[in-house]
Parts: sequence; C-alpha cells; structure tokens
Amino acid sequence: MAVTEHTGATPAAIAAHIATALRAAIAARGLASLAVSGGKSPIPLFEALREHDLDWSKVTIVLVDERVVPRDHADSNTALVARHLLQGRAAAARFLPFFRELAPTFNAEVLDALVRDAEDRIATLPWPLDVAVLGMGEDAHTASLFPGAPGYARAIATDQRLAWVVPDTAPHARLSLTLSALLAARELVLSIAGESKLAVYRRAAQKADEALPISLVINQTQAPLSVWMN
Repeated sequence: MAVTEHTGATPAAIAAHIATALRAAIAARGLASLAVSGGKSPIPLFEALREHDLDWSKVTIVLVDERVVPRDHADSNTALVARHLLQGRAAAARFLPFFRELAPTFNAEVLDALVRDAEDRIATLPWPLDVAVLGMGEDAHTASLFPGAPGYARAIATDQRLAWVVPDTAPHARLSLTLSALLAARELVLSIAGESKLAVYRRAAQKADEALPISLVINQTQAPLSVWMN
C-alpha cells in the first residue's frame, strides 16, 4: 500500500480527513469504528474532530493502547478520551474501554487475564477498524509497541487483537492493539510533530526494522497509511 504524506498538517485538517473516512464507512456499511491514541499530543485533534457533523451514534471508538491504571488516574487514556473527544457532537458515539476494574498488583498472569477480558469486550466492534490514529515516540514506538520491552515480541507476532507490553522507558504496563490488528485496519493515520520525530520517521521509512516499531507500520503492504507532518 502506498504511503501518502501531508506536510504542514493541522489538527483541523487531520480531523476533517478522519471525519470523511467515518462518513464513508457509515454510508457503506451502516457503522464505523475508530481507534485513537492517547497522551497529550492528540488533544487538539480530538477537540476538532468532536465537532464534525456526522452520525456519531453509528461510530464506535476504542483506544489504540491504554495504560493499566484506574480510570481516575492522571495517565488514563480512557479519561482523556472522555474529556476531550466524547463531548459535543461526539458524545453520541459508543466507547469501548479495555477494562473497568483493576487488581492492586500486576504480573504476567494478571495482564494475560486483562487481555482476554479486553479482547472479549472489543469483539463487538465493527471489524476491521475503519480508521486507526497513531502517534510515534522519539524511540520510534507506536501504540504501546515499545522496542525491546517485555511483551513487545509477542505483540508484533501474534494474530490476536490485543497484547500487553511493559515498557522499560515509560511508566505503567500497557494493553495495546497488536501489529496485526493495526495492519488489518482500512486506514492508518499517523500524526508527527516536530523535527526530531520527523527525523525518526524518515529513518524508519527506509526499511522494516523491529528495533524501530513504526517502521513495521510504514513498510507494509496491508493497510493504506496517511502521514500528517507538522
């Protein structure tokens, strides 16, 4: 699949692109599914997207990845989406969180159980995803596919939709859509801001390299990828 690059991208332009894709999905299939990334970077995009005029009641939203923290935690992506995306017109959308209750401590067995429960929860999504919105870190991670982290090798190899990853370089264990789930999407949207991240993207675009997770998204032939640079 070709990679389409957009320079000078604004949150409003990315939001308009996503809204158009969601409208097309609703027109074609009656429903649409959208996966979004968390963190602070997507907030302007969320606040632009939520005001678009489309039938949000037919849109199901899920996270690309979530930190294994309670919903009231400052680092909860679920809470961030509720505050910044599920407002205005988009309040009518259906949101599927990965989990509700959490155990006080975590180990591989607990994380495996969380993944199984989350997979059951998101099985009701209209699959494949119509749009998955990705970001990228300066270490080239995307979603919670952190290079070399415990769980990473499985997350890029499994056919399951979700996997756990425990980053060495970032706080909190994570649940993440796997590489195969992402590459099954009808469209991937990657937003990149800043010269340092652009340099990482350019390096990753040269070839697929498991040490640069985003390169596995760029150098693939399954899902169309639009890259929005600012």
